[in-house]
Parts: sequence; C-alpha cells; structure tokens
Amino acid sequence: MSWTTAADLKAQLNRLWERGDLLRPLVTDDVAGASGFPLRLRLKGPGSADLADRFEAVRAWIAELTAVPRLRIEWRAVNHRVLGPQRLPETLWVDRLEDALALIGRRGDAARFRRCLEMTRSRQPALLDWLAKRPLQAIALAEDWERLLAVVDWLSRHPRPRIYIRQVDIPGVHSKFIEAHRGVLSELFDLVLPATAVDAERVGVGRFAARYGFLDKPNRIRFRLLDDAVPLLPGPVRADITLDAEGFARLAIPIRHVFITENETNFLAFPYAAASLVVFGSGYGWEALSRAEWLGACTLHYWGDIDTHGFAILDQLRTRFRKVASFLMDRDTLVAHEAFWGEESDQVMHDLPRLSASERPLFDDLRDNRIRKGLRLEQERIGFTWVETALADALLDNSGRAVEEIDTIAAPIRRCSSSLP
Repeated sequence: MSWTTAADLKAQLNRLWERGDLLRPLVTDDVAGASGFPLRLRLKGPGSADLADRFEAVRAWIAELTAVPRLRIEWRAVNHRVLGPQRLPETLWVDRLEDALALIGRRGDAARFRRCLEMTRSRQPALLDWLAKRPLQAIALAEDWERLLAVVDWLSRHPRPRIYIRQVDIPGVHSKFIEAHRGVLSELFDLVLPATAVDAERVGVGRFAARYGFLDKPNRIRFRLLDDAVPLLPGPVRADITLDAEGFARLAIPIRHVFITENETNFLAFPYAAASLVVFGSGYGWEALSRAEWLGACTLHYWGDIDTHGFAILDQLRTRFRKVASFLMDRDTLVAHEAFWGEESDQVMHDLPRLSASERPLFDDLRDNRIRKGLRLEQERIGFTWVETALADALLDNSGRAVEEIDTIAAPIRRCSSSLP
C-alpha cells in the first residue's frame, strides 16, 4: 500500500521544521505563528475499489489516522454499491503551530527559539533577519545566545577596539567563548556594525581579529642568514631566528638572494651562500613576507615539492613579488630522482598563468598525469650534492662566475642527506 500513514504525516511536518518554515513566521509575520495555518497535509488514500477488495485494511488505515492527536480530518461520503454508504478521509489539517510542534515533539525547541527571539527584539533587532534565516542554528545556540548578544552589544559600543580578544571584559563572557564562536559572531557582527567598522577584505575565521579591529598574534617569519659576514645578532653564525612580520620588514641587511623552502630539515641544513638568507615557508599565503618591501630588491628562489601544489604555491608567490625563480623544481631534477618518486593525492587542476616557459610544460605533464598518475617528488628526497650544485648555479653573477663557493662545513650533512630515502 502507498496510502499516507501517521509516520508520513510527521515526516511532512519534520521537513517543514528542518527548513525552518514552522518557526520563521514567528519572526517575519506574527508572534503567534499563525501564518501558514491551518496547514493542509498531503494525503493519499484508498479508492472505492479498495473498499470492497481490502475493506479491513481500509478500516485499519482510517483508525490509524483518527488516532493521531491534533489532526483535523475532513471526510467525503462514498456510496459503495456493495457496502453501502461509507466515508473516507478527504483532507487532513493541522490548525495551529502549537499542534504541529506537539505532533513532532518540538515544543521545547520552539520555546527556546522564542526566548532567543524575545532577547533579540529588545537588544539587537538588526539580527532578526538572521534568526528568520537560521532558526535551527539559533536553537542550537540557545544556551549561549544571551552571551553572544552581550558580545555583539559590546563591539557595537567599541568598534575596532585595537585590543586583544583576551582583553575584552564582558560579565559572564571569557575570551575562549568568543574564539569558539567566531563563525557565528562574524555573521552577527556583519549585520550590526557599520561598514567602516568591518575590514571586508579580511574573510574567514582565521582573520576574525583583523576583520573587526582586534589585535591578533603577530605573523612570524623564521629565517637563517646564510652569509657569515652579514651580522645581525650576537651568537652562533647562521642562527635559526624568528621575528614578527613587522620586525622582519624593518631589517636593513645586505641581502641579494632569499631562498624559501617548505621543509624544516632543508631549512636547517641549507648551506652557506653569500648575501643570502633562507626562509622556512608556510605553503599558500605570503601576507607576512609581502610587508618586507626590501625583498623587492632581492631575487627570491622558491623551493617546493615537484608536484602540482608546489607549482601553484610558486605561482601565488609571484603575485606578491616581481623577481621569483624556482629552485630545484625542474625536469632534470625530477628525472634524476625517479627512485624517490611519490604520489600526490589531491592535484591542482586549474591553469597557473605566472609559470615560466620552462615550468609550464612540466606542470602540465604533472597535472595531466602524462608521466605517472599523481607524480610527486618531495623536496627532502633530493640528494644534497644536487642541492649544492643548484645553489652554485643560482648564485652565478652576470659574468658567469660563482659569487661564492659552498661552505665545506656542511660536508657531514651532505654525506648523510645524499642518501635520503
């Protein structure tokens, strides 16, 4: 049988609940939620032939519907040629919102939503549209809603406060609460704050602080000077140094080459190079480095994995800096290390317009799986002697003469690294 059952009726109401249609009238139309009621439910039942052929089944079906509480049934008369006058359900109605909520066991949730709605009407009416669009999310946040409104109230009074979130002082609200609810707070702030209080270019939870004018943890840049003759700090030469982005941007050192590597061991073992430093990279995103205007006078050498993401990061870096060369991301390096090839599971498929004429064919071969499916050569698998040779080539001056030779201090590291698995 495909006749409508009591479970089917509740499923219809549950779908309306999941879409927010039962609660939305409380926000948009009327407090009683009368909009949309009485609500007619879809009904599929037996025909006249079923009365004769399946009479007991029809009786059981009618009994099931009449047992459903808060359901109003309109009947139609049937004068059956064998059974005589009978009546069948013709239309099913739920007359009130409260009846619908009771049928699907949602009266408690609706009460929580009404409390959120009442608080919002009195304190932040600009957020009523958010409640209309996301009533179920509001219910999930009901226990925290008053505190969320308190945070919205506070920032409305203190736009772009220029303090750390830890310094926000709201009774009953701690900084971890704000950090844990950055996603929903972003939506609420955007509805309440004036455009001048929101940095629209900063998007995503990771840029929450910058978007709304809070101080944030400074971006840090980790680097090593590769030239022993370039002083910076007292202590061991080629020290591992970390500065915030502002401090790095203010450096005044005679550097001509900057090498960026994504592998920490490569960063630590990177050999001597005149007028050079090496930066420990962080994949996509170059905002911290781009603040250092003095890098514009240097040649940047990016050393990433030979795979589609490595070339995509290189392509992105070139949106920030004019002079960027790839380092050890060429076909000869790939072929020479075939024994160490691995697999890239999630490839970049879009075009990369800032690749050079020599880089683009290799990227296309990798993306199109022409050499091998998902081919990848991780940078740490490249022999260190090969690294030294490439570094010497990268430091050649205009006359073709090596600016400086690779320091022999790295020899023990080379012997170990040349046989990396």
